[in-house]
Amino acid sequence: MTFTPNLRAAALAGAFALAFAGTAGAAMDRGEVKAEKNRISDQYKSAKAACKSMKSNAKDVCMAEAKGAEKVAKADLEVREKGTPKAQYNLRVAKADADYKVAKEKCDDLKGNAKDVCVKDAKAAHTSAKANAKADMK
Repeated sequence: MTFTPNLRAAALAGAFALAFAGTAGAAMDRGEVKAEKNRISDQYKSAKAACKSMKSNAKDVCMAEAKGAEKVAKADLEVREKGTPKAQYNLRVAKADADYKVAKEKCDDLKGNAKDVCVKDAKAAHTSAKANAKADMK
């Protein structure tokens, strides 16, 4: 079995991006930033609560998705707040890290060589995404 992208994580990340797209390009005041942070926190709590009914590795995957989506949303907020190249880089690294953690959790369902290959594929994708983010920052 080979590594496949996680559609739920992509959907969560997309939902966060769409939720915050309305204020892109505009300077954010402290009140707006605080409101966005509260919204991110609420969405994380909701996603985390949805994981509680799951068992075993499915719960671990769900939690990794929830944490990853939260970190990506926070990095996206930083981009919208500051708009710096460093913030853009941090967003891309947050996405790469979230994808990697979810992929690693999914690999735990596998055994033997299939698991080893899955982990190596996930690590290679993570390394590549981080290298691309660094190259784009320059």
